[in-house]
Amino acid sequence: SEEESNGVNLMEFSDEILLHILSYVPCTDLVLNVRRTCRKLATLCLDKSLTHTVLLQKDYKVNKDKVKQLMRDIGKEIYQLNMAGCYWLPSSTIDHVTRCKNLVKLNLSGCHVTSLRLSKMLSTLQHLRSLAIDVNPGFDASQLSSECKATLSRVSELKQTLYTPSYGVVPCCTSLEKLLLYFEILDRSREGFMLSGQLMVGESNVPHYQNLRIFYARLAPGYVNQEVVRLYLAVLSDRTPENLHAFLISAPGSFAETGATKNLLDSMARNVRLDALQLPKAWINGSGLLQHLKFNNPFYFSFSRCTLSGGHLIQRVINGGKDLKSLTSLNLSGCVHCLAPESLFRKAEDDIDSSILESLVVSCCNLRHLNLSAAHHHSSESIGNHLCQLLSRLKHLLSLALPVCSITDVGASVEKPPTTPNLVPQTFGRKVRIGIQTYPRNLGDQANQKIESSVFWALMGSLRFLETLEIIGSSFSSAMPRNEPAIRNSLPPCVRAQSVGDSEVAAISQLTYLQSLTLAQLPNILTGSGLVNIGLQCQHLRTLSLANLGMMGKVVYMSALMDMLKHCKCLRDLRLEQPYFCAGAQFFQALSHCSSLQRLCIVSRSGTLQSDAVMSFMASCLEVIMCHMFMGESLTVCKNLQQSIVRSFQAERPALNVVIFPLLHEDLTEVIRDVPMRHLDEITLFKSRVAEEPPNLWW
Repeated sequence: SEEESNGVNLMEFSDEILLHILSYVPCTDLVLNVRRTCRKLATLCLDKSLTHTVLLQKDYKVNKDKVKQLMRDIGKEIYQLNMAGCYWLPSSTIDHVTRCKNLVKLNLSGCHVTSLRLSKMLSTLQHLRSLAIDVNPGFDASQLSSECKATLSRVSELKQTLYTPSYGVVPCCTSLEKLLLYFEILDRSREGFMLSGQLMVGESNVPHYQNLRIFYARLAPGYVNQEVVRLYLAVLSDRTPENLHAFLISAPGSFAETGATKNLLDSMARNVRLDALQLPKAWINGSGLLQHLKFNNPFYFSFSRCTLSGGHLIQRVINGGKDLKSLTSLNLSGCVHCLAPESLFRKAEDDIDSSILESLVVSCCNLRHLNLSAAHHHSSESIGNHLCQLLSRLKHLLSLALPVCSITDVGASVEKPPTTPNLVPQTFGRKVRIGIQTYPRNLGDQANQKIESSVFWALMGSLRFLETLEIIGSSFSSAMPRNEPAIRNSLPPCVRAQSVGDSEVAAISQLTYLQSLTLAQLPNILTGSGLVNIGLQCQHLRTLSLANLGMMGKVVYMSALMDMLKHCKCLRDLRLEQPYFCAGAQFFQALSHCSSLQRLCIVSRSGTLQSDAVMSFMASCLEVIMCHMFMGESLTVCKNLQQSIVRSFQAERPALNVVIFPLLHEDLTEVIRDVPMRHLDEITLFKSRVAEEPPNLWW
């Protein structure tokens, strides 16, 4: 009756408008619920535009029965199916994919699939051209049927995550054009035995790379991963594919160059023109490789952690200021000398050469993703040449990562004395008392103080369409590294970063379309008032990561954080890393206002929690499916709370993943290895994610 009185009826909209509205509804809801409401929606919900591509990868409410019914109803209409990260579904769920006879693209990364199930499924998918799977211990390629191998021979795109030394299905894919490899093999078994990088018996078949256009390999830390990737590269070193245009290897730590890899790079320099490049730092450092490689229309470069100087960057990559409008993504994370003419006699803390950055900005004017984190990029006192002023010319930026010391005004670090306790001299005798400066809580007052003079305020004002921002201390390291015990001590922040605090955080609130925000090691956070401004202004914020803000001995921004969370209605992922964090009733009550929250991770040395408050929070926030808390509580307290959460909510939330464990416990690494890769990679482990991979590497 209310609709009739207002003259508005949803069913009176055109089919085009209704289809657009329905495209935002999960496919399982469309097929299993919405289409049963009326005849018109029954027809529209089965429109090809809605059933052609089915995305289940973050539909945490889907279960085996829903997948079975979905495949039964629209299986023949599905051409692209993404089930990546559906770790909670039993392996038998995969059997129902056989109903999708017309599948062209299938993503099963993170799903439990045995060799026999994979063989049975692929035998029926004759149109498949794109496949993503995991290769787990026990995988046996000899169990793949001839029909399965025939399907694999037609696959042109393969993404393979390896948890055991194996070629997987690569030797069967004789028509590969795109190969993405993720190496997640641990050096030790659960029993403590050292693993070998040698392949399983019967895996002597070699990959077929003759048609390869894109080769990508990402290695987790560990020697075994390096051994196995060398076996994949050995074939490439014999004969480099003529059509290769993207060659990317992301390897942490030291990954030494060998004779085979040198031959491969020499062959690439002679025979191919690349559009995307990423190499281990040891392969670039001290070599003239970049001078010989040829590029066509490059769209992605990553020189992360390389000692590449700015002079070499301009001369060898940008070719002395060559027009590189095609470049959309650039990762210079940890490239400490990339904005200096030479690196031989330069200290990492010396001022940058603004002319190098200016050449970069002018030549690569269409950059959308730029990562300059993990380095000291200190601007000189030259007027108009501050890093923030030069970056403000990049109007197309969508994601940006900067070190904290790069955003400060040149005179600020000199004029303002540091206030963090770890910079106070440790002396005997009377204790030194540090006063806390009072900062205005009102955004207007802060804006009036900073907007006219602060280069960071101006930068934020010029990048109105920025969606992802990371401001990370150049010496910050997370307390939770990948395969080692938790770090107990952290390095002090850069001296230039001492003045960065609440006003700079408040400047971020100008980013109306901000979706993801990471702030780490901002030493001059005194009240956290800028966080409230972000909560009020950035209404599209979906991911928030805060680490080591303000003084380390006290969470000075707790009150402001709780005020901020009350306004974050779209927030889905929250990661907090702060010593002495108290996850109590007030915090969880404020967090309960985040009605869309799905994943929570708290890392806190000497931190405490209230079990009753956690249980009340889980009961009130029905969308939460991941709760990871690594605190200072005892093992008994952690285990009891984890068991209580699982027992109370697992039945209603099939995707629920709970890990509550003492941060400094010796068995932490064993607990971490059981965390689903989706959560571990996206939120639990801290890292810079801007320009980490080429854009649209996979769907």
